[in-house]
Amino acid sequence: MSIKKVCTAQEAVKVVKEGDSLMIGGFLAGGVPNILVNALNETTAGNLTVISTDTGVAGSPSHELMKSGRVKKVYASYIGANPETGRLYITGEADIELVPQGTLAERIRSGGAGLGGFLTPTGVGTIIEKGKQKITIDDKVYLLELPLKAHVALIKAHIADEVGNLVITGSSRNFNVVMASAADYVIVEVDKLVKTGEICPNDITVPGIFVNAIVVKEEIS
Repeated sequence: MSIKKVCTAQEAVKVVKEGDSLMIGGFLAGGVPNILVNALNETTAGNLTVISTDTGVAGSPSHELMKSGRVKKVYASYIGANPETGRLYITGEADIELVPQGTLAERIRSGGAGLGGFLTPTGVGTIIEKGKQKITIDDKVYLLELPLKAHVALIKAHIADEVGNLVITGSSRNFNVVMASAADYVIVEVDKLVKTGEICPNDITVPGIFVNAIVVKEEIS
């Protein structure tokens, strides 16, 4: 029964449709679901919105996604490692919204928590505040930052059990954890699959209730 969550990368990414918003976990080369992004690159769905802290590095599957002409909008904190995202920003071929990294993480977390947004002083008095509501509390000015959600999230974990409970260790937790609760459909790429019950409950980083599909790296030839 629980094994139904396990599938191939190609099967998993079929859920991505024209005009969808996608969250892609990882930071630079850490905790990036490259197999899933590769599979996505083999599909044809376009007009996509990508939410990724850095949109990957040069030569990565995320770099190829940005070169595909299928991305219309990007939310990111840092795009210097992906020259194609920088080019799209300069030419205006895609709408690139640069978001302070902590703000990006909190916007995603707010989306997953069902919040209407949050207040932060980050960006006040800079270009970041353009078009945003300002609220003053105790004589301090804050920006109202709105939540981010996505149709599909592609994330990476080290271990999953058959119902999708995940173990993500070290710096690979980065954006993978918050994205797991902020998307309608979550696909996880894992290094190892174990039987349900083999993961100590105290070691679970993301509960299986958030995970819809599991792609096991070690089973890919």
